[in-house]
Amino acid sequence: MKILVINGPNLNMLGMREPSVYGSQTLADIQKELAGSFTDIAFTFFQSNHEGAIIDALQSVIGKDFGGVILNGGAFTHYSYAIRDAIALLSVPVVEVHISNIHLREEFRRHSVTAPVCAAQVSGLGAEGYTTAAAMLRSRLQEARR
Repeated sequence: MKILVINGPNLNMLGMREPSVYGSQTLADIQKELAGSFTDIAFTFFQSNHEGAIIDALQSVIGKDFGGVILNGGAFTHYSYAIRDAIALLSVPVVEVHISNIHLREEFRRHSVTAPVCAAQVSGLGAEGYTTAAAMLRSRLQEARR
């Protein structure tokens, strides 16, 4: 099984960016931990601070052998209808992940325009949210094979 993991703007700064909100792990730490926890999954990791590059990454799974996408869209979650539309194009499930609990933060962060076209949203579990999302995708694929 292959899963694409996409991280959006400012997530390349994890470990330095507001550790009280986002923790002290770097993005590389999270990716290494995720890959080590699921030896049966081949992860492809992508990070960009640019909306169009994230759309290109989402579209790159079309017609390929991916079982799903884990997406932490960062701030794009709250206003990018272009990313929302790219997710809606996909035939594989997308799980939206947020390190912090967006529902307990500033008002503008509480609404996700991408969540309605995602299979699930994981919010507020810290870096464990990626592990939870991968487990959800693996379980969903195993059920589909039955």
